[in-house]
Amino acid sequence: MQFPGHHFLELKHMQNRTQKLISINTLSIKKILKSFTPSMTAKEAKIRIVYATLLLGTAVPVWGITEGISPQIVRAYTARADIVIDRLPEETYETMLRRAEAAARAGAQRSFDQDILITEVSVIISGQNYGAIAPILDLRVNRQQWRNRPDPQVWATYFKSARSLLLFDQKQGNTEAATASTPK
Repeated sequence: MQFPGHHFLELKHMQNRTQKLISINTLSIKKILKSFTPSMTAKEAKIRIVYATLLLGTAVPVWGITEGISPQIVRAYTARADIVIDRLPEETYETMLRRAEAAARAGAQRSFDQDILITEVSVIISGQNYGAIAPILDLRVNRQQWRNRPDPQVWATYFKSARSLLLFDQKQGNTEAATASTPK
């Protein structure tokens, strides 16, 4: 059962509680200011806050202007690509090597074309033959060298053991037997 003035009393109680919270918050801010600057008056503390606000308010625009005039140094980087090519049926190692060079050329050119900040490209071409995978060549070239001479044969390092690792020296029958005996 509610009394006729019940809502009024409840509202008055809420207002008193809010005023107490506000006064507690104000007191705590004053206490914080006093603890940092015990010898300062409240007026001096407010002046110091205004001074700090003005200082920060001018520092941000000055920083923005300096960034606009002299932006940060652009950092160039090296692009890396790993490409795997599969051996085609009845393909010789020399033919696969030519395809690897063409893939390296395309990978290097695409890397330089995609991003103007790239200063150097590293492309590793690996071959795959009957489950055996081995690196065939490593193309490392910077942008200026590539611009002057875009030839992968000049800039590539060839891995001599790739032929034997890719089982090109074995006969076709021995290759199938080696693959069949390899655990999966």
